[in-house]
Amino acid sequence: MNDAILRTPPAENEPVLSYAPGSPERTLLKAEIDRLLAQDFDIPCIIGGREVRTGVTSPIVRPDDLSRPLGRFHRAGEAEAGIAVDAALKAKAEWEDMGWEERAAVFRRAAALIAGKYRPAIVASTMLNQSKTVHQAEIDAACEVVDFLRINPRFMESLYSQQPQSGRDEWNRVQYRPLEGFVYAVTPFNFTSIAANLPTAPAMMGNVVVWKPASTSVLSNWFLMKIFEEAGLPPGVINFLPGNGGTISKVALARPEFAGLHFTGSTNVFNSLWRQVADNLSIYRSYPRVVGETGGKDFIFLDPSADREVALVAALRGAFEYQGQKCSAASRLYVPSGLAPEFLDNLGAEIESIKMGPTTDFRNFMGAVIDETSFGTIMPYLGRACSASSASCGLKLLAGGTGDKSAGYFIRPTLLLAEDPRYETMEKELFGPVLSAYVYDEGDLEAAYRLVDTTSPYGLTGAVIANDRGAVVRALHALRHAAGNLYVNDKPTGAVVGRQPFGGMRASGTNDKAGSILNLIRWTSAGAVKENFDPPRSWGYPFMDEE
Repeated sequence: MNDAILRTPPAENEPVLSYAPGSPERTLLKAEIDRLLAQDFDIPCIIGGREVRTGVTSPIVRPDDLSRPLGRFHRAGEAEAGIAVDAALKAKAEWEDMGWEERAAVFRRAAALIAGKYRPAIVASTMLNQSKTVHQAEIDAACEVVDFLRINPRFMESLYSQQPQSGRDEWNRVQYRPLEGFVYAVTPFNFTSIAANLPTAPAMMGNVVVWKPASTSVLSNWFLMKIFEEAGLPPGVINFLPGNGGTISKVALARPEFAGLHFTGSTNVFNSLWRQVADNLSIYRSYPRVVGETGGKDFIFLDPSADREVALVAALRGAFEYQGQKCSAASRLYVPSGLAPEFLDNLGAEIESIKMGPTTDFRNFMGAVIDETSFGTIMPYLGRACSASSASCGLKLLAGGTGDKSAGYFIRPTLLLAEDPRYETMEKELFGPVLSAYVYDEGDLEAAYRLVDTTSPYGLTGAVIANDRGAVVRALHALRHAAGNLYVNDKPTGAVVGRQPFGGMRASGTNDKAGSILNLIRWTSAGAVKENFDPPRSWGYPFMDEE
């Protein structure tokens, strides 16, 4: 037995590799891309540590090169979902009784594997299956995954260290226990790091997990699962179930042992899952924890004092990196009337110069949107825009606006100008490379702030570009409820674990701040213990004595 009071090792953010021409990481990555493209993947479910092939398969698609399928994955059904819940519950007692430092060691080991020998594989698989450029894949699948797995144990240690005060003859303690049951993790396609964090954050806190990865990111998620196993994760602690979300959710949410949902995805799906949870409340052993990060309609607000170059870069990177498929991506741009003509012309010209194509060509700034459904959802909005030289139709096309799905699901980066600040593209989340601009009257900033705050039902991220300090203060105050993450003179994307705790409110989720201690609090159940060293031996009180 180890009686030492241990501390987790230091945890700093993982450095970002450049992959510049001639760099060793570039050479290794290109070789790994070739290796993965030469394979025909046959990815199973993993339930209780066993590989399960159902025989019901779906293709693993490369969105930016439809001629190069990557293989297939086996889809879990109702039977596999039920078995996965049973496997998780079977693993629960041993895992939750394991010392917190031993659980932390598993994920610190996984971080070392990803930062080291598996870095080329996790970056390459994210590039190929999710159409991320090398830089986007590096900051996501390598750096942010490693950050979650290294820094969350520090948050766990800090949380466990929080104890109440005690009197002279008493000892008050708080026990931090896992939830009673299992956690259901549902992860999105757009961030390998979210796919890593949603199952592992509850698992660090002693919980067992049923994990439903997105069908369009199975390859990188499969690598994650195999790395967790190599790092020493016991069988059944995390169970990997690709397949139809509705089918798996129906089974998981109907079990009395369901204890929590850790979700990132669309607002509509989250609302549907929450309704299922509410309908099943009477069968659950305890009230489940429901944690969700959902949609966004994120803004960039240019103050009249904004630096034009800073604003240009924030708009280009914020809106079009990873094809705008980030819940934090800028999709609303507010430009002051005095700045608008020149700025929008310059922005449109820069957008037209953006190179896009397969992400294996490192010269491309953008790849493809994730699938045909996404392509088909976005394109009709662009088709309703008029050319900049045409008569007023409510929405003018300033740049881009075209798409081609013959070789991959490519949509050109697009800039739209809305005459109505509440036009549909200013309000609805399109989740693609589309930025809608509105020119506001710079003589009435308070009205402009109100417009930004009230146009969208979401409240995830936003950016204020301003040189005047008073303008910064006024904007941050006016927009304090408009976003869970606000940025000043920067793009509204790119939150870093431990630096910018990430999450939004309103229709953007429960704001439980991934990348901070606030998220881990949701996966533990505190129990208070009072021990009296000098207990009373008489039930009476002095006030009861006679006069």
